[in-house]
Amino acid sequence: MKATVNNKDYTIIEKAKEPLTFDVNGKSLVLDVYEPRKGAFHIIYNSRSYNAEFIGYNEDDKVVTLKVNNSRYEVKLKDETDELLERLGIGAKQHKVMHIKAPMPGLVIEIKVKVGDTVNKGDALLVLEAMKMENIIKAQAQAIVKKVHATKGTAVEKNQVLIEME
Repeated sequence: MKATVNNKDYTIIEKAKEPLTFDVNGKSLVLDVYEPRKGAFHIIYNSRSYNAEFIGYNEDDKVVTLKVNNSRYEVKLKDETDELLERLGIGAKQHKVMHIKAPMPGLVIEIKVKVGDTVNKGDALLVLEAMKMENIIKAQAQAIVKKVHATKGTAVEKNQVLIEME
């Protein structure tokens, strides 16, 4: 497995579970690890003590966020499959276009984004009136608005593409 921390790359090979042993860039590391509670670890390495805490994991980007001795680290992980895809020129982060479609026929009352805007999951994109109710159409993931097909005040059909994102 490969890991990138602060723009420095590491090759990591797990050698044994007991004691926890890794090869990191060809150097052997033997760790004594104790987990006092889920997601928190006390690690002893070379007679030095470290407190580590798992903060989160971004599955899309394969980034683990850790806090070690009160310093925050983001660790980008690459497994063998990621490396193979990269060698083949098929990056895991290829731009894929997402189409935001009308979930029902209605009238576009408000467009809340423009081309080039970066949106996060849950951000409002537009308001669609259907059956006398206002429906807020939200982003399903973090993306950039590529094209806005909808126009304020126009009627749309079910499954009509309203916004393209990448």
